[in-house]
Amino acid sequence: MRVAVTGSSGFVGSHLVPYLRSHGDDVVTIDRTGTSPVDVTDAAEVRQVLRSARPDAVYHLAALSHIGESWDAPETVFRINAVGALNVLRACIDAGVERVLVAGSADVYGAVGPEDLPLTEESPIRPVTPYGASKAAADVLALQTYLGDGLGTLRVRAFNHTGPGQGVSMLVPGLAQRIADAERTGGSKIKVGHLDVVRDLSDVRDVVRAYRLLVELGTPGEAYNVCSGRGVSVQEVADAMLAMSDAPLELVVDPELVRTVDVPMLVGSPARLCAATGWEPVIPLDETLRDVLASARARVADA
Repeated sequence: MRVAVTGSSGFVGSHLVPYLRSHGDDVVTIDRTGTSPVDVTDAAEVRQVLRSARPDAVYHLAALSHIGESWDAPETVFRINAVGALNVLRACIDAGVERVLVAGSADVYGAVGPEDLPLTEESPIRPVTPYGASKAAADVLALQTYLGDGLGTLRVRAFNHTGPGQGVSMLVPGLAQRIADAERTGGSKIKVGHLDVVRDLSDVRDVVRAYRLLVELGTPGEAYNVCSGRGVSVQEVADAMLAMSDAPLELVVDPELVRTVDVPMLVGSPARLCAATGWEPVIPLDETLRDVLASARARVADA
């Protein structure tokens, strides 16, 4: 299959592209970096590159993904995440693309209570962050192009995921970097934000496997949660990572890392995804955390 991946040099893209190639797909990378940069906010540019590539399927990953930082630049986030999705979707119609996976986010579900969990694809969309609103817009645009234009869209609502290569502004790699730094310098305190926040956390390598299965087996027009179905608190994640270190480290809550708006619990049901594709997560959380910590230690050693 000939496929195109937007945001190919990003965290998820850097795992998805080699995974697709290892399964025999002919991959065209579309990104703002590289020898032929493409900006998804430039409709004409996106249309031209997809017309030229003529892929069978497109994985639309390009986005700004830091939820906290979206409060500082909501217009930029909306332009890239929502208008960028619109440009890619319209270009896919023009290029005759058969299937388009739009990588969205569980942040579209917004503030939920324990009684709402686990979240399904039928749960109401009520985002509370600019990032969530931008992803909700992209989700609706993907639905509209399916209903109105017949484009074979697959709307992914990915819950939290991590793994080697993720930026240190995110929870797990940020913790790993602070642990690795403390191990080298002899520090003892590891800064964290809210410890009681609960998230549904998957390994990015399981996530990209789900994406390819959805492009192959998913039903066009449907939304799919990509998640483990299990909740884990920041406290549990941090304790597990500290246990992987021989250094005497302790957690300290840093007000700078506490978000103004932080959804207390976000856990989803992957039942629809599993039924459609047979997918299930296979990488244990401890293995994921260990791999991220190993990457952080390697960076510190090379510094």
